[in-house]
Amino acid sequence: MKVYFKELTLNTSKLYQLIDITYDVENVIKESGIKNGLCLVFAPHATASIIANEHESGLMNDILTKIKEDFPRNGRWLHNRIDDNAAAHLASAMLGSSRIFPVKDGKLIRGTWQNIFLVEMDGPRGYRRIIIEVLGE
Repeated sequence: MKVYFKELTLNTSKLYQLIDITYDVENVIKESGIKNGLCLVFAPHATASIIANEHESGLMNDILTKIKEDFPRNGRWLHNRIDDNAAAHLASAMLGSSRIFPVKDGKLIRGTWQNIFLVEMDGPRGYRRIIIEVLGE
């Protein structure tokens, strides 16, 4: 089995933001030379997540609105006594920091309307990492 590992870095410009990384992930799979296997996309951050969904501006705004409704920044979170970002930590814990996608014939398998996003919930940040690991043959 072959393993290919790549780290991407990016900046975020807003407190809450969806950044489409689909093209980057597909390029890593091409670089890997792996034809069939799995692709892990992982954000090693406690206040950001990885999701898969449609790249449509209304839906993207809806996703961010839902996160803000479910995890309000002004909530009575105990962590806010230390750092004013408990909402981002909670949302990240619920959304998850990674996604796994199948790779077949050298291509990322995803639904017609599925793109891959980094969800920023504690920005803006000058440095966010995304780990992409492709495993297979």
